[in-house]
Amino acid sequence: MQVYAARTVGWRGLMGVHTWIAVKPSGAPAYTRYEVMGWGVGNGAPAVRVNRSGPDNYWFGSRPDRLVDLRGDGVDELITRIQAVVGAYPYPNSYRTWPGPNSNTFIAHLGRSVPELRLDLPATAIGKDFLPGGWPVARSPSGTGVQVSLFGLAGVLAGVEEGIELNVLGLTFGVDLKHPALKLPAVGRLGLSQHPDR
Repeated sequence: MQVYAARTVGWRGLMGVHTWIAVKPSGAPAYTRYEVMGWGVGNGAPAVRVNRSGPDNYWFGSRPDRLVDLRGDGVDELITRIQAVVGAYPYPNSYRTWPGPNSNTFIAHLGRSVPELRLDLPATAIGKDFLPGGWPVARSPSGTGVQVSLFGLAGVLAGVEEGIELNVLGLTFGVDLKHPALKLPAVGRLGLSQHPDR
């Protein structure tokens, strides 16, 4: 099971990333890719897309970064839970680039619902702070902290995986304490790698 992020298409790629998840239960012949896309939603297409392309394909020319890679014992049970969360996603037919709900809102929602992913989304994942249902307080996407957010437009987050983040108009400014780095809009990270083992 992997979670990926890649710079978005066109000018938006200067500021943000698109995220998705790919899962493969034991014995399955191939991965299943889940993501949220805005294209066609206004004409009745669903926002949640399944197997639009391969699990780690480039996103319109942009090479993806792997954020999560889980294998082995216990992963099948997590995949079952993820599939249930995908099926119950509260915005299956809605998409808004800013402040959300968008692809990053979807993946952050999966992380909050299945904290075993320990999902630390990049600062460039605009929409990750849009909390479903308009709730002002929630678990952080990694499940290791808490965040307060006003419709994805302003808020704060503190978590073991994420560090400390300030959200201003959907842009993230923060400090990663676990793998020391600054988190900045457009730039992403300045400092140590988020995944030192890769």
